[in-house]
Amino acid sequence: MSVVSNIKKFLSNLPGWKTRRRLVVIESDDWGSVRMPSHEAYLSLKSRGVDLDSGDSFRYNNNDTLANAADLTALFETLQNHKDKNGRAAAFTAVSMVANPDFEKIRKSDFQQYHYEPFTETLRRYPGREGVFTLWQQGIKGKLFVPQFHGREHLNVAAWMKALRENDKPTRLAFDEQMWGFNNLHPYGVSYQAAFDLTDASEVAEQKLIITDGLQLFEKLFGYKATFFVPPNGPFNNTLEAAAAAGGVKYMSCSKIQQEALGEGKTRRVLHYLGQKNKHGQRYITRNCFFEPGQAGKDWVSSCMRDIEQAFQWNKPAVISSHRVNYIGAIHVKNRENGLRMLDELLGKILKTWPDAEFITSDQLGDLMNQSK
Repeated sequence: MSVVSNIKKFLSNLPGWKTRRRLVVIESDDWGSVRMPSHEAYLSLKSRGVDLDSGDSFRYNNNDTLANAADLTALFETLQNHKDKNGRAAAFTAVSMVANPDFEKIRKSDFQQYHYEPFTETLRRYPGREGVFTLWQQGIKGKLFVPQFHGREHLNVAAWMKALRENDKPTRLAFDEQMWGFNNLHPYGVSYQAAFDLTDASEVAEQKLIITDGLQLFEKLFGYKATFFVPPNGPFNNTLEAAAAAGGVKYMSCSKIQQEALGEGKTRRVLHYLGQKNKHGQRYITRNCFFEPGQAGKDWVSSCMRDIEQAFQWNKPAVISSHRVNYIGAIHVKNRENGLRMLDELLGKILKTWPDAEFITSDQLGDLMNQSK
């Protein structure tokens, strides 16, 4: 790591809540969302010229899909194999979507009305996903896999529906394969994956309703209220925090330097730090460690260990950012095997290097910050 990178890491870990406990949080995004339905869908769209591979999207579109039973079972076994000084196994804060588009109903409306289905219904329709929600529930009960809120869908409903009504060719082709996560071209650069980005400020009103509805569905599915919210892909207008707070969200995830979405391609830079409170009394949880073993070209175990070391050096919890794609083998088994092998190595090294490390979830970290005032 360069001197400049070290200085940036040092400065980013300075402000905010501190603790001498060696707390380790693993936040894993995207659970519950469709992304790529199958390898056959991927090949079909590629053959028709839909851009699936630009930038970092290749590993998502090539590997990321709804977890099957083998994915979850292998993940839970890996986490269970690593217990901290308190006897607690490593845990994922499973940052989850609770719904996906209902493609058939949207088509029947001639693309005039948006409809969604709970992700549990999506699981029932997908081959090999029968009974998978039972595994989710087992992971929750065992405190290995604790869902929190990522949004209702991993989808910018306004931008996507507008493109469908206008008969945008790649959007319609992807729709026919029941997916939307390609590299779409859209005014103001709004990605379909960025659920709370804005083409126009007027869209905020509908996004508030989506958050309210999504949080209600979360509680219905899981039997408890979500208290932690990670807006997908980053773009987010901060007036939406009020709707999240009203729905029970006490902790917000945000970049340390947030580019707040304002619409029409405009953003506003907002600075955040760990434990900072907004006007609704919500605390921000910022990530300071990164682990993406499915992304080529980097020794992710060593890199994440350096991130953790620097966090602990400045009396900060290690809040690790990861994504579901790293642990999914439903499309390519080797992707899951590679991701879990490196996760196993990382967890082992954490406990060997810091025997007093403690595994907790994001909501527990938020509760600790609230308790310490």
